[in-house]
Amino acid sequence: MNNKITSAQLRELSADSYTIIDIRDRTAFEYGHMDGAVNIPQNDILSAELPKNKKLIICCKSGIISGEIADQLCDMGFDACDLEGGYVEWLREKMENRSITEQVELSLRKKFKKSIWCKFTKAINEYQLVQPNDRIAVCISGGKDSMLMAKLFQELKRHDKFPFEVVFLVMDPGYSPENRRVIEDNARSMSIPVHIFESTIFDSVYNIEKNPCYICARMRRGYLYSKAKELGCNKIALGHHFDDVIETILMGMLYGGQVQTMMPKLHSTNFDGMELIRPLYLVREDEIKHWRDYNDLHFIQCACKFTDTCTTCAPDSRSVSKRLEVKNLIAELKKVNPQVEKNIFRSVENVNLSTVIAYKQHGEVHNFLDTYDI
Repeated sequence: MNNKITSAQLRELSADSYTIIDIRDRTAFEYGHMDGAVNIPQNDILSAELPKNKKLIICCKSGIISGEIADQLCDMGFDACDLEGGYVEWLREKMENRSITEQVELSLRKKFKKSIWCKFTKAINEYQLVQPNDRIAVCISGGKDSMLMAKLFQELKRHDKFPFEVVFLVMDPGYSPENRRVIEDNARSMSIPVHIFESTIFDSVYNIEKNPCYICARMRRGYLYSKAKELGCNKIALGHHFDDVIETILMGMLYGGQVQTMMPKLHSTNFDGMELIRPLYLVREDEIKHWRDYNDLHFIQCACKFTDTCTTCAPDSRSVSKRLEVKNLIAELKKVNPQVEKNIFRSVENVNLSTVIAYKQHGEVHNFLDTYDI
């Protein structure tokens, strides 16, 4: 059966004659979705209340899973079809021949000056992330965070308070052609001159059953360090933001039994002379989403070519689910105490060693009893 519809055919239909149902998980949907789409994850759609007086357009990431769901809905009496190529193909067509550089840059100078630009420059100054004569590899994964970081670095270069250089680095670890095109089209539309290099990381982790996403991330960082150093860079910049930081603090306490945080910068332990910096350290994720939506930008959640059929990227993946649990916990706490996020962040700035039973420093454990009677 498997009735299909293309994005071009969809545009010819009357807007009130159909409903687009995005069956990806909530996190992927929040990263970006088709205009007017509603989110009903694939595990819930067959039991959901759906309109029988409209055509149901079923959308997944790349059009792999949506066909089977559409067939099942047709068997249940619905007029359903799947979107050919899924969200990725719709996004590719939307980005084709689009240029929004001026709009995006103006929004950072005006509307988001206080909430994003000033927070970015505060982190740069407060943590001394950028120094004269640095050559920084701005690492772009293709998501909202790294793309914003790239535009902020371009803006920082225009101020040119001291000499430094940037390289916009994209590693292709084995992207599907569709995902790679989305990244390239987004970079082109925002005038980000990306330097792309290939690796075979996805193939390397394909058969790994335990924590493949964690291993993939570690391997990616190693490749980025290596390529950045080859290009004469002394730093790599990653797009972790404020919410990543506070979630990491709580995850360490609740699931790791330790107090630690995601640092604004680190010396590499495997690549001499290299540093990792996080310039979005003080920028809130909600503001990044606001910037994305304000400029009608669309990104993919995970460019892994296995995402449509791989459960490791789904919400029930252990590491993803734990972070989501912590995110939801913070949201609940915020309802009672609006300052809870700032307080979590400040807790690792105000550690009182006199009231800590034990702590580690440079691999050595120190106990309060060591100096108790001194």
